Amino acid sequence: MDVNGKSFRLVNSCVAMHNPLDNLRKHHIYLASKSPRRRQLLVMLDIDFDIAPVVEVDESYPPHLVADKAACHIASKKAEAYSQLIIDEPDALVITADTIVVCDDVILGKPADNDEARTMLRKLSGKKHKVVTGVAITSARHRDIFSDTTTVAFRKLDDNEIRYYVEHYSPLDKAGAYGIQEWIGAAAVDEMRGSFYNVMGLPVEMLYKRLRLVK
Repeated sequence: MDVNGKSFRLVNSCVAMHNPLDNLRKHHIYLASKSPRRRQLLVMLDIDFDIAPVVEVDESYPPHLVADKAACHIASKKAEAYSQLIIDEPDALVITADTIVVCDDVILGKPADNDEARTMLRKLSGKKHKVVTGVAITSARHRDIFSDTTTVAFRKLDDNEIRYYVEHYSPLDKAGAYGIQEWIGAAAVDEMRGSFYNVMGLPVEMLYKRLRLVK
């Protein structure tokens, strides 16, 4: 499969015949995400899917919501943005997701600039934080919204390490200003409890179980 394109098709039809997710074959699956990491992760499930047309969504949430509810709220808002696609294409099944980072009870989204990225990383330095991804699976007859949480502990980072990461990588499109699959994942993570893939942006282990329930 070509993870750089917009369509993701299985090459070996024999593999497709025996895929435990054959229940999805009657659906046209869309991943509604601009994230290349989510695309790479969904490819792991050996299902055919397309990337949905980009629709800009307001990612705000009511301030009283706790982290898992906030992530699910945003994933649900993203799903609602594709309601017309589902009306126009009754066999469509849309997967949306949103990832947030929580440290000291403060929700960290994507940094606005490099200065804010450095500030976020200083906040995470030497502490445990939680990464929560909310996911929505939506079709004309199916609606499933859930979340997964991973706890990550960073060792103490010095300013040179933080500057190095921010200057050499792309923290601005990542919740909490970091990607665990990058340099900082190898250099900073002391401990992790939960799904590594969830920290990347899509809890594929849990998503797989939920997709098997789709009729």
